[in-house]
Amino acid sequence: MDMTASPAPTRDRAFFRTTITAMAVVLVAGFVLQLAMGRSSFGAPLVVHLHAVVFMGWVAILVAQAWLAAGGAVKLHRTLGAVAVIWLLAMVVLGPLVTLEAARTGRVPFFFQPQHFILANTITLLGAVGLVAAALVLRKNRDWHPRLQIGAFTLLMGPGFGRILPMPFLKPYAFEIATGVAVIVPLIGMVRDWRVRGRPHPAWLWAIAVLVGTLALARVLAFSPVGAAIFAVVTAGSPAAHSDGLIYPKPPF
Repeated sequence: MDMTASPAPTRDRAFFRTTITAMAVVLVAGFVLQLAMGRSSFGAPLVVHLHAVVFMGWVAILVAQAWLAAGGAVKLHRTLGAVAVIWLLAMVVLGPLVTLEAARTGRVPFFFQPQHFILANTITLLGAVGLVAAALVLRKNRDWHPRLQIGAFTLLMGPGFGRILPMPFLKPYAFEIATGVAVIVPLIGMVRDWRVRGRPHPAWLWAIAVLVGTLALARVLAFSPVGAAIFAVVTAGSPAAHSDGLIYPKPPF
């Protein structure tokens, strides 16, 4: 059976809808838990609020697209997809801006090394954008397109899991664990494909490869002279200038 060009049956669309919705619920739950426990507030800089609006807006668009596709509203799904592209461009700008702002002002969470935080956040975001771009190129392929979209979402689940997991106890691999635990999503997809279709679709393997590759690349660069040089440039002229980017920030308590 050719899995690369066959139209997605109803049960596939229902699975994609359920998966994306569940991922969104976990992501939102992480932020709600953080707020409920008093570990975050609305007193953050404006760029943080803009990033939050854009990021959650993209999640909402993704969920809406999944439900529209599952309901057969293909035309509206494609229209919303065009909006999602513009929205993603805003994320590409605001994501790194928030990360750089945190490093410059000393707002990096105390369980992350600032130098690694800068690179890991940026590289995983670019990995997600790459998967979205691939999904757009293959938008007419109903097997590849939704799986690549879910793969992209997987790379962006770190902030949600990071607000649920006991991050201070996960050093020095807190970022990798918070982001990597989302690999369970493509693994579930592979098992489901195996049971329903007879073999996993290769899109899941691409998603896992990008996830692992971005995390590995970020760690290698962060602990190299390249990472040190990037940190020096980012923090120049800020309170964090001349500090050691590989030293964990002091806990706020």
